[in-house]
Order: sequence, then C-alpha cells, then structure tokens
Amino acid sequence: MAAYSLKTRVIAAVVASQLLLAAALVVVGVSYTRRRLESGLDATLHGRAMTAAALVRYEEDNTSKLLFDRSLLPPPLDPRHPDLYRVALNGAGVLAQSPEWPSGLQAPESKSHWDFVLAGVPYRAIWLRDAPILDREGPPPQPEPTLSIIYAVPAEQMRSEVAGAAAYLAIAGLAALSVTVLLALWGVRRGLLPLERLAASAACVSTRNWELPEKASEQPQELVPLTQAMKTMLEGLKQAFTQQREFLGNAAHELKTPVATLKSTLQSILQKPRAAEEYRAGMEQALEDLARLEKLLQWMLRLARAEQWAAGALRRELEPVNVADTCHEAIARLNGLAQSRDVGVRFSGGEPAWLSADPEDLQLIWANLLENAVRYSPQHGQVMVTVERMNGRARVTVADQGAGIPEPDLAHIFERFYRGDDSRGRDTGGFGLGLAIAKALAEAYGGSISASSQIGQGTRLVVDLPLA
Repeated sequence: MAAYSLKTRVIAAVVASQLLLAAALVVVGVSYTRRRLESGLDATLHGRAMTAAALVRYEEDNTSKLLFDRSLLPPPLDPRHPDLYRVALNGAGVLAQSPEWPSGLQAPESKSHWDFVLAGVPYRAIWLRDAPILDREGPPPQPEPTLSIIYAVPAEQMRSEVAGAAAYLAIAGLAALSVTVLLALWGVRRGLLPLERLAASAACVSTRNWELPEKASEQPQELVPLTQAMKTMLEGLKQAFTQQREFLGNAAHELKTPVATLKSTLQSILQKPRAAEEYRAGMEQALEDLARLEKLLQWMLRLARAEQWAAGALRRELEPVNVADTCHEAIARLNGLAQSRDVGVRFSGGEPAWLSADPEDLQLIWANLLENAVRYSPQHGQVMVTVERMNGRARVTVADQGAGIPEPDLAHIFERFYRGDDSRGRDTGGFGLGLAIAKALAEAYGGSISASSQIGQGTRLVVDLPLA
C-alpha cells in the first residue's frame, strides 16, 4: 500500500472545507438577495394593482355602470417592456385589460404571486381576487360587487440585479477563499513543523544512538504523549538490545569454557598411547564436560522460550494449579541436595491458592529459588518456603539464613549469567541463569519477583502471581 502525506490530506481537507463554505455563503447571499428583491417587487405590484382598482368608478348619471379610466394608469415599470393588467368584475366579466395581454395566460388558482415568461421576457404577476371598488361618489348597488385584478410587471431588472449580486458574492467569496486558503496552508505547514522535527529526530535513532533529542517543553501538547511513549519505547529497546548483546557475549563465554575443557581432554588422550583404564577415565571426563555443556544449552533454550512466551510470541494451554502442590514437588526434587549440604527445608501454607499455569513452569521457578537458597545456606541452616494469599494474588516467599548478598550485587541477581562474587562461581554448579529464568516465567504469568537481603542474616525472594 502506497504511503500518503498527512500534510497533503490536511491541506486538501482545509481547501475543501473553505470551498464548501464559500459556496454556501454565495448560495445563501443570492437566495437572500432574491427574496428581498422579490419582496420589494411584490410590494410594487400590490401598489400598482390597487392603483388599477382606484381607476374603476361608477358613471356620473347615478347608474350602477362601472368604467375604467385608462388615461390615469402609471407609466410602465420598465420602459422597454409594457406592464400587463386585467381588471374584471367578479361574476360579471372583464372591465379592462392591457392591449398586450396574452390570450392564453392562466392565473394559478392557489397563488397570489407567480412568474411567467412572455416573448422571452420574464414577468412577475399579482392577483387580487376580491379588491373593493374605491369610488364612493355614487350609490353602490347592493350587494356591493368586488374586483378581480391581475397585474404583471417585467422582472428582467430584478433578475439582472440578482445575477449581479451573485457575481459580486462569487468574486468576493473567491477572494476571501484565496486569502483564507493561503493562511490555512501557512498555518498547516507551521503547525506540522513539530511533527516533522519529531520524525527527523526519530530517523536519527540507531543502535549507536538511542536518544530522542525532542523536549516536551518545546512541543505542542498533542505531541507530548507521543514523544514520551517513543522515549519509553526507546528505553525498552535499548535495554533489550543491550541485554541481548550481553547475553550473546556471556553465552559465548560460557560455552567456550566447556568446549575448551572437552577439547583439552580429548587432545591429552590422543597425545600418546594409553592403557584402557586411562582411555576410559579420559572418556568419562569428556562425557562430564559434554553433560555440563548440554545442561547449559537446555537452560539457555528454557530461558529463550520463557521470554518468547512473556512477549506473547507463544501460545500455551494452561490448567488450574494449586501453588502449594507445586512447591511440595519442587522441595521433593531438591531434597537430595538439601540433605547433602545438611540444610533443612520447611514449608508453611494456608488455604489453597489456585492459578492457571503449567505445573512444570511453577516447579522450575521454586526449584531455582530453592537451589540458590540451599547452595548458599550454612551447614545446619534452614530454608523457609511460605505460600499465602494476598489481595487476589498468590505470594510465595523463599528465605534462607545464608551470608546475604551485598547491595551492589542485589540489583543484578536476576540478570543472565550474573555472578556477584567468587562464592557464586562455576564451582557451585550454576550458570547464572536460574534466577533469570524464574523472573521471565513469573512475568510471563503476569507476576513479579523481588529480592531483599541483609548481610549475615540471609536473603528473601518473593514471587507474586495473580490468582485464577
């Protein structure tokens, strides 16, 4: 799909709206002008019709015969075209009519004013159906008769004035339209400048430059949320990119050690002929190195799957699980390690806490926390596992009585391949991935994990998960 220009669309919308506004103003102005001119012409028509009624009088011999004095008619409204009139006595025929009166002209029954065209000339007419006889010098007959008067005048001048008004309004509207469009274009271009600057700043972002130089105080209010969202997104991308780069470097470093050890073992075996027992011992050492390498790869794959699921890239079928049951199973899995180090593991839990999860995931979280707690606990020490329900969430706490973790290291214990000191090195059997996997799985279920520690008193890890 081809990209479109926001500026072009905004300008087109502004121009279209201004065109519609100008057209509407012309239509309204012309309509108003026509109505006013028609109103004035109708008033003139009514006056001329009443003048014609005043020219009807009774004869001076005291008879009831009516006469129409044509000599007193006013001059035509338009010297180029004659006025048309027709004066009739209701029920008694026509008294008088203009010489130019068209024979086929029919007045509408339901209207008092109407328009028609005669010989190409537009006319407007009025019909007074019951006009009184204004002559009062003679005795009027009883009942007193009424007049039917039709009077028409040329409307060519009115139409010319309407056309002139339309042309004037159109020219004025186009002039105003040109000015407003130019102002609108200038305003749109100026209004979109902050967006263009933001786009230019975003184009400068790369893996070497994660900063967005735009300041919220220098932007319009509408762009402030977008800028803040972009900065937050860039911070997340920077962190993810940094973690991924560190993960690759650490993974390469961690894989290098067992591979180098395995290579050294095999090279030493092949340096000279050896007895069968020496070959067997060398092969067993090589298998141990391979087993450690295999375990490291399994942990890395497990971490990658947990992070993919947390990001929504994987879909899984979950089932209701009691958190306490998964804790008991994890304690059973670590029982051998605890006994070998003479460390006791105690469990405390109240009412059942159910949530939708994969039991293996939860067991892996508790096993990783327990393994760290057992490995770094003193001989005859105690590890306490507690499950409780709090505000619609299941809280699992694993607390040990070890030496504790220094404050500078505590903020990094959930990072991949992180080891705070020599006591947490490879000789303990760990890779620095257990807590990272626990954190990824907890967040994948919409939960969180946190740690607190006091030197000489132990470490406390807390996992909060939403209940089903």
